[in-house]
Amino acid sequence: MLLEFKVSNCRSIGDEQVISLIPALKQKDHAQNIIRHNRYNALNAIALYGANASGKSNILKAMSLLDKIIHISARTASTTKLPYDPFLLREDWINKPTTFEIMFVVGENRYRYGFAFNADEIQKEWLFRKRTGREVNLFVREGDTIDVASGYNGTNKLIDAAIEATRTNALFLSTCDILNIEEAKAIMKWFRNFNMVDGLNADKSFGTVELWDNYELREKIKEYMSSLCLGIVDIDVEKKVEEVNSNVQKQSIKVSSKHQLYSSSTISTDNLLSWNFLEKESAGTKQAFHLSGNILWALANGGVLIIDEIEAKLHPIMTLNTIELFLNKQSNPNNAQLIFATHDTNLLSYAKLRRDQIYFAEKNKWESTEVFSLADFVYFGEKYGEFVSEKERPDTDKEKRYIEGRYGAVPVLGDFQNFIRKIQWQKEEK
Repeated sequence: MLLEFKVSNCRSIGDEQVISLIPALKQKDHAQNIIRHNRYNALNAIALYGANASGKSNILKAMSLLDKIIHISARTASTTKLPYDPFLLREDWINKPTTFEIMFVVGENRYRYGFAFNADEIQKEWLFRKRTGREVNLFVREGDTIDVASGYNGTNKLIDAAIEATRTNALFLSTCDILNIEEAKAIMKWFRNFNMVDGLNADKSFGTVELWDNYELREKIKEYMSSLCLGIVDIDVEKKVEEVNSNVQKQSIKVSSKHQLYSSSTISTDNLLSWNFLEKESAGTKQAFHLSGNILWALANGGVLIIDEIEAKLHPIMTLNTIELFLNKQSNPNNAQLIFATHDTNLLSYAKLRRDQIYFAEKNKWESTEVFSLADFVYFGEKYGEFVSEKERPDTDKEKRYIEGRYGAVPVLGDFQNFIRKIQWQKEEK
């Protein structure tokens, strides 16, 4: 269960920004969107809105980058550069580290883990655990010094070996996992179900085809595609390994879809027609297929799925139904969580999202991305002769207000109307 993510000095993000999945206090709308694990509550979905170039994709990419560094840092060479991409629009920020911190729940434990890095080294790293009572420190790293507390689960011999083996450009947590230290293995198992998909390039992400060998998931994917009423009766994925030479093998994949064949009098027959899925099906159908594996994997394993541009190539109702899979306890019994960026304002009206599940991203005066939740949005004004502040009501027409610019995070086109008035098209003389 993911509770919180923090990032600073990464791409368009300058000062620290926070995405929190901890339910806001005194908010009672859509209480079914709160998932519970032991003593902890979290939201099952977060929607992120913002204008083009507002940085909302960078927030999601930062989440994915944290996951990537955790998984690869201990397995790369000592000379490998870290994927450091700092905020560049303020002087001297290129000399500051990028910092990530994530808070999550594994079993009975709540963990808070983070690290700070530049292109050459991990400058800081920390791990805290809360089980009962106060939060306790498990390890803290400052430069080359790693202090490990006695409460960190693992033998002293293995922990000492991990300290010795941790390179300047590698994470201590990842090194502990390689050396089979218990607590690190449990944390890495949680990160196994932490995945991101770029909606514009869903076909290039790990997903449906790779999961096809799992019989249960394969059948669920087929059921999912059938439920979308796209005319597909069945889908098949054929994998072949071709030998390029004695040392190299190449895998080829063919996806086929089957459709009902009709008689000359338009009556359905007992025959099916099979064709190449990637050549014949629509862009939206292919998108639904490529997303389905990641969606159903997350639902089956109670994972965290991050999707940028979730509405890309999909009809609004298909997008709405995708989100509903995570909001509905019947289809999401394992408490999977969905975090997505979108421009689809219909979701503000039709998706059953709480105010604390709606985030906005926009640039501040020095062009750094800032994010804020609708639950934190406050109106100030006069009421009954007194100056008061009011939160946004749950029954407000959120789509209308967002389009009107009440929440910010919409395109500011400056002198665009003046451009329309001035633009002139001259006919080309023959």
